[in-house]
Amino acid sequence: MISTVIRLARVGSRSELAAAALMGLGYPSILAAALIPNLWLFAAAAAVTYATDWYLHQKSSYLVNRLGAVRLGLPIRFLLRELLLILLLAREGLADHPLFYAAAGCLLLFYGLQAAQGALATLVRLRRTMPVVTRNIDLHAVRVPDAPPRTLLHRSGEKMLHADVLMLAGLLTAVLSGRDVYGYAGVAGTLALGLLYILALAPYLRGRHRVPAAGAVLKAVTRWLGEYQPTVALYFSGGKDSAYQLNMWLETLEHLDGRPIIIMRERNLVERLHQTTVPVLCVPGGQHLMAMDLSTIRVTLYPANVGKNIHMLREPSMKHVFIGHGDSDKLASVNPYSKVYDEVWTAGRAGRDRYALAEVGVRDEDIVEVGRPQLAPIAADAPKHPVPTILYAPTWEGWDHKAGNTSLLLAGENIVRRLLDADRPVRVVYKPHPFTGLVNGKAKAVDARIRKMIAAASAARAADPRWAGQAAETAGQRSAARAELTRIEARLAELTDTGRPGSDEAETSRTSLADPHRLAEVRRLRAERADAHWRSLGWWEHTVVTGSAPSLYDCFNEADAMVSDISSVVSDFITSGKPYAVTDSAEVGAEEFKRQNTAVRAAVILSNSAAELDELLDAVADPAADRLAGARRELKRYLLGADRPTSQERFNAAVHALAAKAEARNARVARKLDGAEIAQLDGEADGVVEPPEATLDSVAEQGAGEAEPDAPAATGPSAVDPAAVEATDADPAIADAAAVAGATAEAAAPTTSAAAS
Repeated sequence: MISTVIRLARVGSRSELAAAALMGLGYPSILAAALIPNLWLFAAAAAVTYATDWYLHQKSSYLVNRLGAVRLGLPIRFLLRELLLILLLAREGLADHPLFYAAAGCLLLFYGLQAAQGALATLVRLRRTMPVVTRNIDLHAVRVPDAPPRTLLHRSGEKMLHADVLMLAGLLTAVLSGRDVYGYAGVAGTLALGLLYILALAPYLRGRHRVPAAGAVLKAVTRWLGEYQPTVALYFSGGKDSAYQLNMWLETLEHLDGRPIIIMRERNLVERLHQTTVPVLCVPGGQHLMAMDLSTIRVTLYPANVGKNIHMLREPSMKHVFIGHGDSDKLASVNPYSKVYDEVWTAGRAGRDRYALAEVGVRDEDIVEVGRPQLAPIAADAPKHPVPTILYAPTWEGWDHKAGNTSLLLAGENIVRRLLDADRPVRVVYKPHPFTGLVNGKAKAVDARIRKMIAAASAARAADPRWAGQAAETAGQRSAARAELTRIEARLAELTDTGRPGSDEAETSRTSLADPHRLAEVRRLRAERADAHWRSLGWWEHTVVTGSAPSLYDCFNEADAMVSDISSVVSDFITSGKPYAVTDSAEVGAEEFKRQNTAVRAAVILSNSAAELDELLDAVADPAADRLAGARRELKRYLLGADRPTSQERFNAAVHALAAKAEARNARVARKLDGAEIAQLDGEADGVVEPPEATLDSVAEQGAGEAEPDAPAATGPSAVDPAAVEATDADPAIADAAAVAGATAEAAAPTTSAAAS
């Protein structure tokens, strides 16, 4: 019952629910105490409301934040308590007493001070807001002063409101003792504290505490862009929970040839960005972004299809590529929006075939297979523990509420129950999607029940004599691992917190220059953290993994097999070559499920009863019983491409080839603007202008020297593009890059016909 109330009230814990209930009772109690009147009840109820309000705000409770939407926000609650104090004084017979007038006057003056303080704090924040937020960009050309002390601006309105405690305490003491001096002292204290807060904020409006004007900052950014001359941009816009879509591409971008830059649009996402050596430029205003000189960028990469992409897509001097943030059979992987890009890059042949089947306007010649560079950390072998580890990683319910989106609603509890009760013991690692329950409260409730099941099973296993001996033998090792984990976490916090305590985004933009040595240590420690985490647990111990550490890929490496749903999680796990199962939650039937979803062709297909789990557990226990091992190898190549060249090499080659096309296009436009003949312009517009004969001859000779005698004519992404050929006039280095790209694409082109069919 309590858990249901917690879920409906949208509070995080029993303590939050208790605090909310006490606050709800506190205000009627204050009213009753004022009417009776009863000073002690009033004082006690007021203290309860102060304490519960403070606690719920410290917890950032959803419930207390929503009170503002129903006209019961924090200022209203404070005003209500103060008005009831005035009522109490009147009921005590002080309506004609000077102390009553002092209290009423204090209340009016105090709210005037609150208005001044609120306006001042807002103005200070606005004057500390730059038109951009940066990381790893040198802004020495503008003077960005240190931020005001955190105590002045953090939750400033709440702090100002609490100055009324002095007035309330003084007036109650005066009534109880009969000595008006306490009341006057409380009134004076409240007004003095409010005035002092305003005086403390005022100096930060002065010029030396303000950031430079928007024009000066943008001029400095323009100067830096001219010096750095970025060639490849990763462009991203999204909600606060979508930062993972960008973070997954950071290391790939760091290993690109050229000068990469990350362009973002939302300020609140910058702090969620992982540390990187790549320059980061967040430009919230579309007008500022469109006014920037980005003419040196030749290729822009887009991990997400969002409306703000239009502000970059309008740039004709660069080529635009959709790279996505995962490879799966979900409809998002064949979004019709993708046809606005010059190219769409997929992991393997499967992505190309999806677009062909969907017929959403993306042409086959505009698709390039580049693999998934970020899958490199996934290992092919699992730790050989006496008890195998099964990872259950369901996806979330999705925006459309379709039954097949997640196994959690209909099959989740069955899956976990069968794993926990398996004849041959296994360890269950449960990692739910971070969006679980976002749009469907039932999914959140199932998630809570599964966590409870796993906690109960873990406690029972700890008390079981079969495991107690193992626990005793490894107690010292696990304790040492926990101590190591604490040390690693502390060091990571020290390394990742590069700004001054209390600094704001303007100050951080000034100071956050990349330190490659620091970043290398951070990545080493993150790998060590994952290892220490697993060693701190018993290899027999069921566990729930949430948050960013251990990562999903860390869980892959710890698991012997996985159960999941249709999502990029499955496609990524296939890299490991380990057995996996996928739930047909919509119950379309195993054969139809495989026909609709490429990634499950080598999976054990589960119904909502999860009765088929024994086949997965048999494959884990005995490799000879793993009848799908060969199918998984073929499917891996089909989904993700060949192992050689590596994904990073293919990605680099694709960037170079597309940059060559951008250079060719820009050269054509430049010739048009130089006054070429009308016939030439018409021909070029139709794409039929012949490149210079010498250029064609040199490319033909190069191709003849490298091609196999009976090689078929190149098609698709490996074909010689006339634009790329024409670019050799502009820059010989680009011609070399295009040749490398073509050779790489040819090497990656063959795929198993069995998998493709």
